[in-house]
Amino acid sequence: MELDSLYQEVILDHYKHPHNKSLKPHPTIQVHHVNTSCGDEVTLNLHMNGNVIDAITWEGVGCSISQASTSVASDLLKGREITEAVALIEEFQTMVQSKGTDRGDENRLEDGVAFAGVAKFPARVKCALLGWMATKDAIVQATTKEEK
Repeated sequence: MELDSLYQEVILDHYKHPHNKSLKPHPTIQVHHVNTSCGDEVTLNLHMNGNVIDAITWEGVGCSISQASTSVASDLLKGREITEAVALIEEFQTMVQSKGTDRGDENRLEDGVAFAGVAKFPARVKCALLGWMATKDAIVQATTKEEK
């Protein structure tokens, strides 16, 4: 099986069987992001336990890329310390904004590397980033809330 075909399977699997798609109550912080280019939306609940992401749960509507990417992010970032989670988000962002020059590190991004091909389609980059940027925003807000 060709690598691109395998990646399409990963994306479709996360779209058809999304992980953590059901808002868990009493989040540390909740954010809502909209991709104004296409109308995709995600509401994300971030649950922190000290400096560690305890859970990321979400609800959303949109294309297979935005929904599958949010599923991957919610899985990959759970259980990570804030600094590691932000580094992974930035690594994913660099990959999908690379115009195809960065294939991503599968050891770090796991299923996230399935979205490397999205970089060749600039109109879809925002779709892939929706859940990741919502998570980053939630982390920033949760961290700011803790400092007050």
